Amino acid sequence: MPHNDPSQERKVPRKNDLSIELLGTSFSITAEEEPVYLEGILRNYRLAIGSIQESTGLRDPLKLAILTGFLLCEKIQQIQREASEQKPEDHEVKEAEQITLDMIARIDAILEAERGAP
Repeated sequence: MPHNDPSQERKVPRKNDLSIELLGTSFSITAEEEPVYLEGILRNYRLAIGSIQESTGLRDPLKLAILTGFLLCEKIQQIQREASEQKPEDHEVKEAEQITLDMIARIDAILEAERGAP
């Protein structure tokens, strides 16, 4: 009879269902994310569709879904581009910090050498 060690058991992700009723269509999805998180995504998507509908006057559900998805992807790409543009600055800051620390270490070494010299 095998011994079951609870610390060795693999945790199975919990599945959560989300019912989506949007643009005249209804269906359900199953995901590992928490229901509150899934509802938040759906709420944000509904807001995005409403905004697109208001600004364009579109009423066709398929066109609204496609345009909303397209614009959300564009927003993601913009955020990623902005994040990648900021990374060199972070790298430059770290490099400046390292140069400063190296200079401080050299100054300390020189002062120590002078203190030890007769």
